[in-house]
Amino acid sequence: MRTFGVEEEFLLIDPRSLSPEPAADAVFLAARGGVVTRECKQEQIETGTAPQTSLAELSADILRCRTFANEAASRAGVRIAALATSPTTTSTSLTGDPRYLQMQERFGTTLRDQLTCGCHVHVGVKSDDEGVGVLDRIRVWLPVLSALSTNSPFWNSEDSGYASYRSQAWSRWPTAGVYETFGSAAAYHDLVEDLLATGVPIDEGQIYFDARLSVRHPTVEVRVADVCLQPDDAVLQAALTRALVETAAREWARGIAPIPMPAAQLRLAAWRASRFGLSGDLLDPQLNVLRDARQVARSLFEYVRPVLEEQEEELVVESLLRQTLLRGTGCHRQRTVYARTGSLGAVISDAVFLTSAGPGAGYAMSA
Repeated sequence: MRTFGVEEEFLLIDPRSLSPEPAADAVFLAARGGVVTRECKQEQIETGTAPQTSLAELSADILRCRTFANEAASRAGVRIAALATSPTTTSTSLTGDPRYLQMQERFGTTLRDQLTCGCHVHVGVKSDDEGVGVLDRIRVWLPVLSALSTNSPFWNSEDSGYASYRSQAWSRWPTAGVYETFGSAAAYHDLVEDLLATGVPIDEGQIYFDARLSVRHPTVEVRVADVCLQPDDAVLQAALTRALVETAAREWARGIAPIPMPAAQLRLAAWRASRFGLSGDLLDPQLNVLRDARQVARSLFEYVRPVLEEQEEELVVESLLRQTLLRGTGCHRQRTVYARTGSLGAVISDAVFLTSAGPGAGYAMSA
């Protein structure tokens, strides 16, 4: 079984004002290292699990990381919230790292406006050749993973109309988004070198493809998901992503060609996932037609079911998927709380509770 791990980014929230607070340095010191790292903005932090092989172990590690981060945040006088964008208008503070300062100088407002939190899933690969074979074959399914994670409807104190506005804000980066098929590891690395040679990205870490070869680890890194409001949804992302990578690696090994889809068409499929999430139609990559998003999510599950069966994860992943399809993603939860209360503060308070309370913690709450 392939190793996999999850990186999650969280907002830091002042429990009194219920607004993002520039406290990353204080939280990092309170954490004394561990699983907490700083991001480009002082109003957010990131956690990362250890590489795991068992889905149960990864689930426990996600909860452990969230709990550890929240305890460190509490010692610094704040809390963490799994919100992919801040519901309320907020100013941001840059982390004082030379790399981030260079990014600010080069990208200006694009970086100043970035206070977004994602969920990145790493899955081990045996070589760059296998990894690129995987990238070529999973690309058409990435909008479905995005739709299953949508958790950012609010932007600047307004409903954006999008299920994932984070995806829209993130797309402002010049290297972000969908990609054409590469064909080989050599072609992938040649393209990266050509992009760096333009002088736009400051380093390889700024190659923000929706999925890429990790710069630091022998993994494929899938980057399309919003940070998930509830831990169960992060577990679902990881499980489906690993099964998708394994399925794609087997197809690559057998010489099965990727599903052909131009990047221009795939970009529109990704936009639909960002706009509607699970509430509209998505492009079914196998049929090349629009279908109800929940049906397309089921199609993804059926596509990777053989791998899930082998790994004895089929029943738990199907249960997690059914749960998400029934109760909705974090986007639905945020909008429901706001409709009930009329308060974006209540949305943030609810997110603070759900972020670390554990799987199923929100089920008994009236939403």
